[in-house]
Amino acid sequence: QVQLVESGGGSVQAGDSLRLSCAASGRAVRATSNNGMGWFRQAPGKEREAVAGISWNGGQKVYVDSVRGRFTISRDRSKNTLYLEMNDLKSEDTAVYYCAARRDAFAALSAEGYNYWGQGTQVTVSS
Repeated sequence: QVQLVESGGGSVQAGDSLRLSCAASGRAVRATSNNGMGWFRQAPGKEREAVAGISWNGGQKVYVDSVRGRFTISRDRSKNTLYLEMNDLKSEDTAVYYCAARRDAFAALSAEGYNYWGQGTQVTVSS
């Protein structure tokens, strides 16, 4: 069974920071260690949107415009863990955040190509 488990969400004030983690276990370790990964989010009443993507070795990173300069995606392949450092959080960042793994090794924002998904972690930012 492929498992991606997010953690680190919570309720914070605008301007605060949070660090999300996504741990791969089971078959997900082999399925993700040489693959691109990413973070997505879905706010209430809105469609899921891509936040950031990272290539298999961390050499390439991509961000949606709304978070560029505030969020940083990274990964530690030795720990099979993906991270999202979120700074200067805004109320519009409130959403359920999901990590996902791609079929290939690339960094990408399109949901197409992501075939493994976590269950999500809630981030709530109060202004």
